[in-house]
Amino acid sequence: MINKNYKTNRMKKLIFIFIFTSFLLTSVKAQSDKSKTEIVEEDLYPESKPNTGPEPDYSKLYFWAASPDKTDTSDSIPAFLKNEVRDQRADVFFIHPTSFFGDAKTASWNADLNDVVVNNETDYRSILFQTTVFNGSCRVFAPRYRQANMKTFYVFGTPSAKRAFDFAYADIRNAFQWYLQHENNGRPIIIASHSQGSLHAIRLLQEFFDGKPLQKRLVCAYVLGYPIEKNTFETIPVGEKPDQTGCFVCWRSYAKGEIPKNIAMENGNSVCVNPLTWTTSEQWASSDLHQGIMFGFETIVPHTVSAGIEPSSKILWIDTSVELEGKKNMKDYHRYDYNLFWMNIRQNVKQRIDAYLKKVDKHSNK
Repeated sequence: MINKNYKTNRMKKLIFIFIFTSFLLTSVKAQSDKSKTEIVEEDLYPESKPNTGPEPDYSKLYFWAASPDKTDTSDSIPAFLKNEVRDQRADVFFIHPTSFFGDAKTASWNADLNDVVVNNETDYRSILFQTTVFNGSCRVFAPRYRQANMKTFYVFGTPSAKRAFDFAYADIRNAFQWYLQHENNGRPIIIASHSQGSLHAIRLLQEFFDGKPLQKRLVCAYVLGYPIEKNTFETIPVGEKPDQTGCFVCWRSYAKGEIPKNIAMENGNSVCVNPLTWTTSEQWASSDLHQGIMFGFETIVPHTVSAGIEPSSKILWIDTSVELEGKKNMKDYHRYDYNLFWMNIRQNVKQRIDAYLKKVDKHSNK
């Protein structure tokens, strides 16, 4: 059952954005000689409360939003897959997106792990709708971490933002090290993430996998909803075919025809994979290839999304008649990067694990 606080939480987010935008515009008018990020940082940081809550101890299940050692929302199986045979031959380490939308001026820079509202938003949004795409083929591990407040992205690049993101990443790093030492036991690994989680996933891949021995255990990294520049990794290639392993895939979903100004400024220096073809081809992919958008957890709607990589910006343009959460003429599908292609991802995860294990078996039999 979906948590009843969702509508309230979404309204809080909208109020947050409205207040934040209002105060930003006021500040810019008053201090036009400064950059917007400098103005916002000056206004936010002095009044922000100090971080609170416990330091996570990842030997305790309390600090995992998802773990095979407890019952959680990542275990959920939609009714249309009740007869599916689950074969969890790999592990996924999932880094969830932002679920901390504290007050712009007074909230702390990082989340408190005892915050019930934040934890519920994590569990009944990203863990339920995103990590479950992997549970047919993987054991799911998703740490709770002291994520950066959403306001951090509005002062990106400032000292305050760097401190908040570093603080969050330190938890993820510790969780991953604990997982490697106590749970992995040589099993194939998938790294998966979304939005803020992908910012941290890039760093995790660089530190632990890129050109390191652990790269041999990487099935694939699904790093969604965040820009990945072309030269981000030295030895981890972008996925160019659906059964490729040891690679990464990524996309950012927008309505066909939409190129946000901030993305246009990237000058196409990013990578995108089309999840309908699992290639970087810019050819438009028909909805015939679409295996299903998750429309509410118990409903899958196939053949309703077509998609193509926009050549100049390297974002994923999508075309669909489905109205998500009743919203018409949606332009930014960021929140639905997983939902839009839920069944395509689920099938691809299995395909890549099959390919990985086949390679391992072939190598071991030589």
